[in-house]
Amino acid sequence: MRPTRLPLFLCLHPVYVSAHPSITRKAAIAQEDGLPGYHADAGVLQYVNPKIGTYGLSPNGNGGMIPSVSVPFGMTRWTPQTRENYISQAPYHDADEYIHGFQATHQPAIWMGELGQVVLTPGWGSEVKPLFEQRGLAFRKRDEIATPYVYEVLLDANTTGEHGWELTEEAAGEGPVPGGAGTVPDDVRDGANGRILKRELELETEPTSYERGIRVAMSGNAHTSYLRLDFEQGGSTAIENDLQPYVFVQVSRQNWTGKVQIDPQNREIAGSNPQRQDYRLGPDKPASFRGYFVSRFSEPFEWYGTTLGGDISHGAVRATGETLGAYVRFRSDTKRVEVRTGVSFVSVEQARKNLDIEVPDGTSFEDTVEHVKSTWLEKLGRVTIEGVNSTSADHDPRTIWYTGLFHALQYPSDFSEPTSSHARCTRKFYNGYTDSVQQTNDSYYQSWSIWDTYRAEHSLLTLFAPERVNGMMRSLLQIFDWTGRLPMWANMVETNIMIATNADAVLANALSRGFRSFDLRAAWDAVRKDAYEPPERDAELLYYDRQPDTPYEARAGLTSYLEHGWVDNDRWSESASRTLDYAFDDAACAVVARAAGGKEDEALALERRAGNYAKLWNPDTEFMQARNANGSWASDDTWGWTEGDKWAYTFDVLHDVEGLAGLFADGRAGMKAKLDAHFDGGHNVHSNEPSHHIPYLYSLIGDPGAAAERIRAIAWDEYNATSAGLGGNEDLGQMSAWYVFSALGFYPVNPAADEYVVGSPFFEKVAVRLPPGAATGGEIGAEGCGERTLVIEAPGAPTLPYVKGLSVDGRRVDGPVIRHVDLVTARLIRFEMSETPTDWATK
Repeated sequence: MRPTRLPLFLCLHPVYVSAHPSITRKAAIAQEDGLPGYHADAGVLQYVNPKIGTYGLSPNGNGGMIPSVSVPFGMTRWTPQTRENYISQAPYHDADEYIHGFQATHQPAIWMGELGQVVLTPGWGSEVKPLFEQRGLAFRKRDEIATPYVYEVLLDANTTGEHGWELTEEAAGEGPVPGGAGTVPDDVRDGANGRILKRELELETEPTSYERGIRVAMSGNAHTSYLRLDFEQGGSTAIENDLQPYVFVQVSRQNWTGKVQIDPQNREIAGSNPQRQDYRLGPDKPASFRGYFVSRFSEPFEWYGTTLGGDISHGAVRATGETLGAYVRFRSDTKRVEVRTGVSFVSVEQARKNLDIEVPDGTSFEDTVEHVKSTWLEKLGRVTIEGVNSTSADHDPRTIWYTGLFHALQYPSDFSEPTSSHARCTRKFYNGYTDSVQQTNDSYYQSWSIWDTYRAEHSLLTLFAPERVNGMMRSLLQIFDWTGRLPMWANMVETNIMIATNADAVLANALSRGFRSFDLRAAWDAVRKDAYEPPERDAELLYYDRQPDTPYEARAGLTSYLEHGWVDNDRWSESASRTLDYAFDDAACAVVARAAGGKEDEALALERRAGNYAKLWNPDTEFMQARNANGSWASDDTWGWTEGDKWAYTFDVLHDVEGLAGLFADGRAGMKAKLDAHFDGGHNVHSNEPSHHIPYLYSLIGDPGAAAERIRAIAWDEYNATSAGLGGNEDLGQMSAWYVFSALGFYPVNPAADEYVVGSPFFEKVAVRLPPGAATGGEIGAEGCGERTLVIEAPGAPTLPYVKGLSVDGRRVDGPVIRHVDLVTARLIRFEMSETPTDWATK
């Protein structure tokens, strides 16, 4: 029986999570405590909680997020550090109660590695503590404020003892299998997936005294941070002369040789390290890569020195080595120290230039905060939401939605660095593929989690960041030019993580939405190579997950796919998932072929090949199943899958839902029965991306009422406004993109096409002031490129889940599909909602 009213905002089982106080309340607290009032006029940013997704009991069971500050699509994120980050471990976890520093991180996701980080840690005492487990300072969650533009916390400078955590063997970035590589599980050789699960340890901490406190405020741009440290004496007002404030800078970690130099006259510490935790993954070996930094201090140095491990060299001004650090001390009566840090992948000189351009001398901390705040307001402030069913702050859908958009507008990251303060200046970037520094007039985007993000994240960017989409496509094609392959999962260079050539779909997504300011011929050349040229050593390698030192993987197993239409289970890992993905990618390649012009014959051939999904259909079980080279079914139907199983992948036909329904003996009715069994049997695992489109399939086979029920149940179960508010890894915006679209009432089931499938809107009214270029393929100077406000109305939606009518600018829409052109040119999309299922779009 269908419920007449459905819950919309989720309530999790009791766990340790931190809630999100409103910025209005935080501003009042700030004023009472005498802190600056830069929280005023925050607008919709009051609904952003950067701590969503920072808690979970395992690496796969949380968002893998951090409460970072930066600008949209910034190269660097600035975060408090509660843990040393590795592959499977983010630098912050909301269960932790000690902060060990403030980190410039370039780790894009929990299952990716760090790149050239630097950490600054304040202290107050007679002894500098350079080791991670010694330098942690306790804090209380109520003394922590996280926003998109500033992070604030009060630290207990009296913390003593060691406060570390046990690094698990599975943290493979620095562990027993270095460089991010995975061991070969036995079941991988038998055709199974073999992905590795991780675990985390919780900490128990002692109460804090706060007799001496360090009040920290941190803001940051794409390449620079601004750290304000206020040293506050509690209790007795007497100042102990042997207790001096200091700042320790961790330059490199274990197994990585760094360099550091202290310049007392200019109050600077500069250095570099070559840390790249994914170094065993993929074919690229950027030998000269370094993460560079320059930290500039507001106060003169009373004393200084360098550290190697736990050994301190007082008075030293330069050092080289592993587990390297440097420190500076200040006069014991120092009340405030401000530190501005510039980072670069180009050079120390460029790090200093980034600092002088983004936060030049004379720039106040407040100015930096206001600048970062304004960049986020320009993006998120374009959307206003009315008519919300908010049961509590922890279940506020506005917080979930705006935080989701905040997450989705961080990646891909712009790795280019400015050469001057002029807006249209040339830019430099480190090219890991060619191991060289290059200059460009364009941005250069990295951090491509494409197996995840092709599904909905890139569609979202065409609506909310259209000015960047063409540049992102140009970056994809630059990578193809340098390497001969489009990226799969690029973390500065290719890692070969995940499967398939879904960059084909990212290009098709842009093209189908009118974006054309990139080389269409090069786009066709790139996807054609994906479709027809197997990777090197295709007949030799398993291409199992995280297999080290492999060539560009592209479509592993394409040799057999070209021969008989599927990837052989008895030869390649994850064969069934690869087959289904390759069929979809063929459909995407056909879109690119037509856009390139004069390729109709090849487009038709690829469209025919896109029907290969049917070759995995087992009519006896009515499931997809892996097949061996001789055509027989795999002996175990759990083999051959990537982050899923036969239930999820039976529905993994994004481009031909009607064709999929036709495979069932009872057609649409049979597919609906299988969907019901999928959800009712607990098989839908929303934390894995192959499940994201599945509830929307109901709409495409004539049961939008069931779609509404499933979508709202997922929103309730998998999302909330606490630190445990993501049921799975964020994966560079994909988890949040699902919620952002679903709350608006539609989702891009087939991201290579120009359409969205209707679900069930969550809000009564959403007004989206679309950015310039949304309707003109990102072209700002083109006719019709100006801002346009799209209003999406759904009266009663918070408690009325079912759609009974849909119109676009007054034109009735009888089917469950909205075209992209409608979103970017229409003024009003109106849903009529109902308490009970209706016959709308059921034919």
